[in-house]
Amino acid sequence: MYLLVTAVIAGFGAIVSEIGASIAVGGNIKEQTRVLTTATVLEVSKGNFDIAIALSIILCLLAYGATLGLTLLQQKQSHRGGI
Repeated sequence: MYLLVTAVIAGFGAIVSEIGASIAVGGNIKEQTRVLTTATVLEVSKGNFDIAIALSIILCLLAYGATLGLTLLQQKQSHRGGI
C-alpha cells in the first residue's frame, strides 16, 4: 500500500511540474502561443475531452518517437565502439 501511495504522489508531482514548466518555457499567450500540455489542460477545463485525448495521444507519440530515436542512436554508437 505504501508503494502505491508513493507512486501516486510521484505521478501527481510529475504532472504538476510538467504543466508549470510548459507554461514557463513555452508560454500561454492568448491567441498567440500554446504548447501541447497547456492546450490539453485548456481543452479539459472547457469540457472538450475528445480534443484533449487527441492532443494527449499526439504528445505521447512525440515523446515515444523521441525516446525511440535516441535509444536507437545510442545503440548504434555502442555497437561501433562509440561513447
